[in-house]
Amino acid sequence: MIKTLAAQIKQYKKSTLLTPLFTILEVVMEVLIPFVTASIIDKGINAGDLSKVYIYGGVMLVMAFMSLAFGVLAGKYAANASAGFACNLRDAMFANIQNFSFSNIDKFSTAGLVTRMTTDVTNLQNAFQMIIRIAVRAPIMLISSMIMCFIINAKISLIFLGALVVLGTVLVLIVKNATKIFDQVFTKYDDLNASVQENISGIRVVKGFVREQHENDKFVRASGNLYNMFVKAEKIISWNNPVMMFVIYACILLISWFGAQFIVGGTLTTGELTSLFSYIMSALMALMMLSMIFVMITMSVASARRICEVLNEKSDITNPENPVMEIPDGSIDFDHVSFAYKHKSDKLSEKKSDTDGGEEVLTDIDLHIHAGETIGIIGGTGCGKSTFANLISRLYDVDGGSVKVGGTDVREYDLELLRDKVAVVLQKNVLFSGTILDNLRWGNENATEQECEEACKLACADEFIERMPDRYNTMIEQGGANVSGGQKQRLCIARALLKDPKVLILDDSTSAVDTATDAKIRQAFAQKIPGTTKIIIAQRISSVQEADRIIVMDDGRVCGFDTHENLLKNNKIYSEIYTLQTQSGGDFDKPNE
Repeated sequence: MIKTLAAQIKQYKKSTLLTPLFTILEVVMEVLIPFVTASIIDKGINAGDLSKVYIYGGVMLVMAFMSLAFGVLAGKYAANASAGFACNLRDAMFANIQNFSFSNIDKFSTAGLVTRMTTDVTNLQNAFQMIIRIAVRAPIMLISSMIMCFIINAKISLIFLGALVVLGTVLVLIVKNATKIFDQVFTKYDDLNASVQENISGIRVVKGFVREQHENDKFVRASGNLYNMFVKAEKIISWNNPVMMFVIYACILLISWFGAQFIVGGTLTTGELTSLFSYIMSALMALMMLSMIFVMITMSVASARRICEVLNEKSDITNPENPVMEIPDGSIDFDHVSFAYKHKSDKLSEKKSDTDGGEEVLTDIDLHIHAGETIGIIGGTGCGKSTFANLISRLYDVDGGSVKVGGTDVREYDLELLRDKVAVVLQKNVLFSGTILDNLRWGNENATEQECEEACKLACADEFIERMPDRYNTMIEQGGANVSGGQKQRLCIARALLKDPKVLILDDSTSAVDTATDAKIRQAFAQKIPGTTKIIIAQRISSVQEADRIIVMDDGRVCGFDTHENLLKNNKIYSEIYTLQTQSGGDFDKPNE
């Protein structure tokens, strides 16, 4: 874990090294000042020598300014190093998440990743700053003060040594008990973030069903759980201060008593007793700082583990050593393919899958699609239609058999090339903040406005874009909140077309479009992109019946692959779906025939 985190210091190594260096110099100056103070009292004031007061006073003043300068430099470099370390951690996590396959992403909840990149990183940033500065300052100050105490008077210093033993024992007990609770605290943060995220993303549903009070209660529960855990931890940590103050004042009383006896006996001077008080106070304060460090590290260890989980997560889909850099055509071959989601059995899994780990979602899929064909896929919910499509663009890797595009196994292609040439419009359509043109150019960042307009005509998106006041420069709100579901789907189809794909997969991506527009889109595809292999996943027969061939899926298996007419005659599942969808007079927006 330490090696993983230390790798993110990178360009801030210089600041990380200079911080403890200036901290050590600061401590050296602070340790010498009481020693000089004793000389002022004993050799100057008590001896009545004013020149010695001026000399030692000047030396002390120089040391004080040097200590101040070293402290400022240490603070400056500590802030630079810790902020840079936190920045690198966030960058590294975000970059690694971008490389995750779908199966990697399934191991973490969205709320959990947000907590890791915010709260957990902040905890680690604070801990790192304390480690390179306070964790250097406190032990050096503690050891130096102890040495100076024993040099001045070993007998009185034994009182201080006893105080250290008491405080050390209490500190170990506090840290041991608090650590267990802090390990659980950040899981509660995930629950809190999940509640906020769900509420904001689904605010229209919440208001539509008048469930504001329910959501408030859910948030209060999550917030209350977090509160209870923190209060429990803080109750344990709160013992630190009273014990510390009790020991400090007990030390002062005992040292005052015995110091007075030694002064009367002539074995200790007034200046030495003054120095002893300074050193013992410095040492006890250093111990208090050490206790704060232990508390902070206790909190940050849980955060560090969670951050390392993300940093050490390796994508199970990677580029081959010598990837194929050209896809000749859009032919697709499934050779006895089997696939199962395994992420549910993973120890790090925070997000449950709908399928048990190891249970096959696709079983022995064996079929061959020619380049330029239009293929429909139909079947019940959960039968494996979307999974089938995800394997073509290698969003997941197969467990058995192989998937080929253009005659080559998809695992041999360069990932970026494959996903550029196999365009997928998923069930959950996502638009980003920006203009319509900005969103369209996700498909091709160099696309001209004319090319964007042409893609929108094919997707029948131009119809509503032309009615907008700023046309293609109309701003899309976050998540596409200012466009309807059907409009969002058509924009996503147009965006995919701009990639000029060899294979175009529409995963139920016209479900919010009326049948008339759906038919126009399919007709445009047939005329304008005849060489592109088109795979249309749909719930309604009308969306796929004009396809060259149709795949009928049931329980992860292909139970039919033929034309609409032949499937009606020979496939019981397909004919039942057709009858159910047409016996009431057709789709709701399609006139009776």
